[in-house]
Amino acid sequence: MLLQDKVAIVTGATRGIGLTIATQLCKQGALVFINGRDEIKVAEVVDKLTNEGFLAESFVCDVADADSVKNAFRLFLKKSKKLDVLVNNAGILDDALIGMVTKKQIENTFTVNTFSVLYMSQYASRIMSRNKSGSIVNIASIIGTNGNRGQAVYGGSKAAVIGITKSLAKELAATGIRVNAVAPGFIDTDMARSITEDVFAERVSSVAMKRIGTPEEIAGTVTYLSSYLSEYVTGQVIGVDGGMLI
Repeated sequence: MLLQDKVAIVTGATRGIGLTIATQLCKQGALVFINGRDEIKVAEVVDKLTNEGFLAESFVCDVADADSVKNAFRLFLKKSKKLDVLVNNAGILDDALIGMVTKKQIENTFTVNTFSVLYMSQYASRIMSRNKSGSIVNIASIIGTNGNRGQAVYGGSKAAVIGITKSLAKELAATGIRVNAVAPGFIDTDMARSITEDVFAERVSSVAMKRIGTPEEIAGTVTYLSSYLSEYVTGQVIGVDGGMLI
């Protein structure tokens, strides 16, 4: 297995892409700390994974709150003295045309999507540096690389994640820590299925492969970036979008 005896944290891991990533890392032998704000939901995921024979623990906190993150890492260190992988997946999409965007939308989106990456990476890198190794994988978006009408706030928050990724890759390389990003395109999630049939068909038609992507395909790339297979890869943004055009 690619991640035997490794320890990972996945943020926003109680559902969707985050849950799929956490499950894939477990299948590759990692002990995965499941993050979410809802203690009950986190416990349910941990119980499900452990009942299936995997190694999982809770990492309950609001990643958008610096103090909450700090306290969660204090508890983490009581359970594990090392950290090999951090996947910054937690994020929200609450956008509108620029003339209609509210201050609250802007603040919430950047706090969850961008500030959380900095908060989590700060503490994770301190732990990883002790062993002179580690992998941080940030979930960006094709909207962050290409932009899209009506998504200035979301696109801006994800573009910032890319800038953080490239900067941290340069800063942390000397300590053996790699930092990369995955930029998903149109992926089969609850959010994707909530749009109208016409918009769904339009999105699929913009993909060169003519199909929607799966969470498992995002998780596969994350697994690669988390493992020794990518040990000379850092500062990269890998698009997983089926050739989608925006």
